[in-house]
Parts: sequence; structure tokens; C-alpha cells
Amino acid sequence: MAFIFSRHPDKNKNPDAEDMFIKITKSYEILSNEEKRANYDRYGQTDDTQPYGGGHYRHDNFYFDESFFNFPFNSKNNRDFADSKYTLHFNQYVNDVVPDSYKRPYLIKITSDWCFSCIHIEPVWKEVVQEMETLGVGIGVVDVGYERRLANHLGAHRTPSILGVINGKVTFFHYAVAKEHLRQFVEDLLPQRLVERVTDRNDLQFLNSWHELNKPHVLLFDQVPAVPLLYKLTAFAYKDYLQFGYVDQGLSETANLLKQFNINTYAPTMLVFKENIDKPADIIQAKGMKKQIIDEFMSNNKFLLVPRLVNQKLFDELCPVKQFHRRRKYCVLLITGDEETFSFGNQAFLSFASTNTKEVVRFAYVYQRLQQPLCDILMQNKDSAPSPPQVVILERRNAAGKVLFKPVTAWNGSEEDKQCLLDELERLQKDPSILNHDAMLPELNNEFASMFVIRWIYASYDYLSEVIDDILHNNWREMMPLLSLIFSALFILFGTVVIQAFSDSSEDKQTKPKAKDGTKAENGSPGTSSTSSRPPKKNFVEVTELTDITYTSNLVKLRPGHMNVVLVLTDASKNILLSKFAKEVYSFTGSLTLHFSFLNIDKHSEWMTTLLEYAQDAMQIDTDEDDGGNHKVDYTGYVLALNGHKKYLCLFKPVYTGEDLDSKSSEDEGGTSGGRSRSSSRDDHPTRKSNRSRSISTLQIHHKLDRLGLWMERLMEGTLPRYYIPAWPGLDKITPNK
Repeated sequence: MAFIFSRHPDKNKNPDAEDMFIKITKSYEILSNEEKRANYDRYGQTDDTQPYGGGHYRHDNFYFDESFFNFPFNSKNNRDFADSKYTLHFNQYVNDVVPDSYKRPYLIKITSDWCFSCIHIEPVWKEVVQEMETLGVGIGVVDVGYERRLANHLGAHRTPSILGVINGKVTFFHYAVAKEHLRQFVEDLLPQRLVERVTDRNDLQFLNSWHELNKPHVLLFDQVPAVPLLYKLTAFAYKDYLQFGYVDQGLSETANLLKQFNINTYAPTMLVFKENIDKPADIIQAKGMKKQIIDEFMSNNKFLLVPRLVNQKLFDELCPVKQFHRRRKYCVLLITGDEETFSFGNQAFLSFASTNTKEVVRFAYVYQRLQQPLCDILMQNKDSAPSPPQVVILERRNAAGKVLFKPVTAWNGSEEDKQCLLDELERLQKDPSILNHDAMLPELNNEFASMFVIRWIYASYDYLSEVIDDILHNNWREMMPLLSLIFSALFILFGTVVIQAFSDSSEDKQTKPKAKDGTKAENGSPGTSSTSSRPPKKNFVEVTELTDITYTSNLVKLRPGHMNVVLVLTDASKNILLSKFAKEVYSFTGSLTLHFSFLNIDKHSEWMTTLLEYAQDAMQIDTDEDDGGNHKVDYTGYVLALNGHKKYLCLFKPVYTGEDLDSKSSEDEGGTSGGRSRSSSRDDHPTRKSNRSRSISTLQIHHKLDRLGLWMERLMEGTLPRYYIPAWPGLDKITPNK
């Protein structure tokens, strides 16, 4: 880097004299200034060579003097030394920061080289970092230029950005960078239910919950209305071990508490309560409580005097595995019950444990009903039957569950029981080999697993709050994946509904008469034939039986625009007719509005007769060809197209294709003049009618559906006659004949 300077007046004409004079002057300035001298000794820099010195830079055709801007740039070689202490890398974030964020929140700054706005927030950032670090908040700095992967992982796409990480979740800071705003941001990161406010009205309820929660309770007495941030951070760090409450000394509702525990109102006071709620187990009082003092205080009071083993994690901490380089740790375990009859023995065990002064012995108890597998092994109970309370001394040998133990005595809380246990503990100090039983213990049941639902609800609430907060602050880039997922789901749902609605309306239009075709308005308007030309979706025809079970869904409540094509058959003709029926209608199975069924006339003849009685025109067709109704009509081979919504039917009658062309199919008869043509034909040609009747009676079964395909085409066109009925026969008519 070249130096720009004014030439000092000197009479020495030697060309090197000027450079030497400048070097001597600069050296004198450095040596005479302690700060410059220390800076030179550390970094080998002078004022002129520091990144914010008066250097000149040329970038292509753009020339500028860095001193004009009067602030440092975060170049690779001259990065802010304060930030380098907190620089995060991707692996460090994943392996260290995320797990640690379940114990304390992290405040992370996203920066980059040549970021002008980053320099503007630097003074506030340094001040906040200095304060938050002393409170226990984790600090991190991510340089986008060197940790692009981590920045993308965090969802940070612009600089500068500030975000918080707690419980592995990332939350962005959206407000103006000010000390008060950042402090409030850190406070808002913490869960809202960490500290309970305690007054004279709820103090007993708060302290008495130690048995249910299996935790000591901490009370902080202070004069400020708001809970101190340091106390909230402490509560978050020890939330798995302690329950926290706050007493505002300035409220009149807390006067009894202050008097009861003799609280000095001139300094914050912290009390820890364990099994005895009338007397604190430990106390600390100081005007300026430091984090280190509070952490030590909490660590010494993490457990009750006799905690209950409620999960494997607590068991591991209370009864750690024996380490070769440490003293042995023994657990005295009372196996008891939670009924009222055991309360005296449990209280006696607590009284005995409170007198213990040996650091190598821990006392705990377990409910036999809730930890049955563990208790059966330690009590050597093979039939899992309830046993009287018993005290066991054990030592864990490895993390896999191996223990050495000895059942000491049955426990009812008597003085003899206490003396027996005391004697065994003294023997144990002298001879650890008295633990003469070994076993593999199973993992403990988590007795607080039912609280998972409540925690899930709280987590969902916090997540929704974060989403709403992001939307309100237009953090669209970070929200884009979630918004994309939501809109994609809505688009698919909306598209499905719209397509289905249009499909239903188009199919329904096929049944409506066309205004321009007056001749077909009476019998039914022709629809588009595109539906019948659709290729079948399956390589088979799905035919269901119309019974009292399927009657409502397949007919009475059939969707508008849908029709059920029903084949009438008997037990004897079932296989032959179904095979023929499937071949004739297969090409129409591509329609979404057609359903196919069959009706066994041997079972449901009464329903068939009732239906045709309702449809007067259809019944007239049958009776005309039955010689005045002298014998029962054979409905085998009939096909009914039933429109359940509009209550009409179209009728196909079997025809023998081997007859001469004078023979007519049912659709020919109904397609032109209807009943009148049939009446005149009957009057003019009685002989032909009689012959036709006899030939129909001799039809072969497999020929009865020869012209069904043509009839189906006319059904799809809407040109078949329709026989309307007032109502479908009731369910009693479809019930099989008995």
C-alpha cells in the first residue's frame, strides 16, 4: 500500500533522507503511544496500515480514498477481531449451538464484506453482546461470504440480519436495531410459562406441587414489577429440574410472604423449597446477583432430598454409573406405593434421608405400580404380585443396566428399620462387597409421558405465533416454503372441487331437453355422445347386486345426473346373462355417470311388479303382450335404466335376433308412437301378435341381450322413452321373499 503525504522541508538533498525521516517519525509516534505500541506488537499494524487507515484503492476505473468513509470494512484479512471470537461454522452450529439452544437462547448476527449497513449497527451490536453474554445468552456471527451454506440453512438471505435460536427453532428480528428492542427480542424468545407469579393467595398451591412435579421450587423476591431477564434465563436453563416463581415485593398481596420468610426488601432474595414448604432448604441474597453465583446455587439444589424415579434420565443423574477415577456412588432406593397406607413409611424414609451427611449416598424412591419391571428384579419377585415396601441398596456398574444390589429390609418406618438401614450403610463404607446380587435393569418408564400432548399444544401455539409474526412483518422470503405448501394444497383442493362440479353439471345437461328440438322435448333431449365414446378405464365391468343393503346408495340416493343400469335375471340364468351383459355394456364403462347392477327376480319379484305398476306406460307394454295378463310375465333379460334423482326409468325388453325383421325390439316400440301404435297393431294383426308371443317364450337365454348395445347408445343419446314414477318402492319391497 502506498502512502500519501506532504513533503517535509529539509535541506538534506539525499533522495533517501526523506524516507528515513518519515520512518523515524512514525517509529517515535508508535513507541511514545501505549495503545499504538500494543497494537503494533499484537498485529504488526500502524495507523496507516490498519483497515480503516488512510489507504487508497483502485478498482478498475473507480478510484477512492477509504478514509473518506471513515469506517472499517470486513475484509478477509482484516476482519473485526471482536466478531471473530463469535464466528460460527456450519458444523459448529449443528453440533454445538442447536443442542445448547435447549438450555439457553442464541443471538446471531448475519453479516458480509462491504456491508455498509452492517457498520451502522455495529456499536449497538457490541453493546448488546456485552450485556447478553454476561446474562448467559449465546452469541454468534455468520459471515455470508465464507459461510453461505450456514446462512441458507438459517434462512438468512440479506445482510445485516439478526436472528434468535431457541429449542432448535430460528426466529428473525424485525425491528429497528436498538438496545431495548434487542433485549425485548431475547426475552420474547423464551417460553411464556417459565416463571409463575406468586402472591399470598397462591403460595401454598405453588409450593405444594413439589410432590406432583417431583421438583424443588425456587422463589425470587425482588422489588421490580417485571421478572428480571437473568431470572428468566436461569429458569429456562433449569426448567427440567426446578419450578420457578417470582414475588413482587412492591405489591400489597405479597406482604404475608415477606413477613413469613423474613425477607430483606433492600436486596433480591432467592429461596429454594424442597419437601418442607415451611422452611427453605437454601437461601441466597445479594444486591448484584451474578450468573455464576446463581448457576452454582441452582446446581446444588437440582433435586429433592428424596426424589421419585420417574424416568431413565433422572435415574442416570441420581445414580450415575461407577467411574474408575471417581469415588463409588450408592443409591438407597425405597420401593413403595402411592396409596395413603404407605404415607407413614414414606415420611419416615424422608426423615432418615434428611439426616444423611454422606456425599456418596443418594436416596430415592419408586412406585411399584408405575415401575413394575424394575421393582420385580430388585425385589426378586417372580409373579409380579404387590409386595410390602422394601429398601434396596444398589450400585450401577455400566450404562447398559448392570447393577450390584442388596435388599436390606422390609420397610414400615419403625425405629428398627431405620437402625437396620444405618448399620448396612456403615458396613457398605467398609466393605462394598456386601452388594452380593447382580442384575440387568430395564429402562424406566417415563411417568410424565402423558404431558407430551400439553407440550405439543404449547409448541404448536408458539409456532403459529411465529408464522403470524413473520406474515405481519413481510418476511416473505423466509415464509416462501410454507406459503408455497399452503397455496399448493389449496389449489389442488379447489381444482378437484371445480372439476367435479363441472363434471356433474355436464352430465346433468345430457338429461335436459334442448329448446331447439321440440319433437324430442317430450321424450327427452339428446345429449352429447362423447361420454359413450370415452375409452373404458378398467378391463372389466363392475356389476353389483341390487339388494336391500345397496338399495339406498345405488338408487334412492343416487347422485344427480347418474343412472343405474340394472339387469333382471334368475338363479338359473345368472351366469349366462351376466357374461352377455358385461360384453354388451363394456364399451360404456368409461362414463362416470353410469353404474351397473343386477336384480334377482327370484328374490325380488314383488319389487319388480310394484315398480312397473307405478310406471303405467311400462306396465301397459308388459300386459299387452301377456294375452290379457292370463299368465305371469317372465322378466328374465329385462334391463332397467333407473335415474334415482329424477325418478324415471327406461326399459329394455329382450328380443330374439333370429326372428324375421317384422319382430320389434322394445326400443323400436317405444321410440315412435308409443301406446297408440301398439294398440292399433294389436287390433289389426292379432295373429302376428300371437305368433310373436309364442316365439318370445322360446327364446334362448344367451340371445336375449343381443340388441342391448344399440339400446345403450340410444340411452346415452337421450332418445329413449322415459317412464316417470311418483316414488321408488319402499325397502320392504326389496327385501328378499321368504
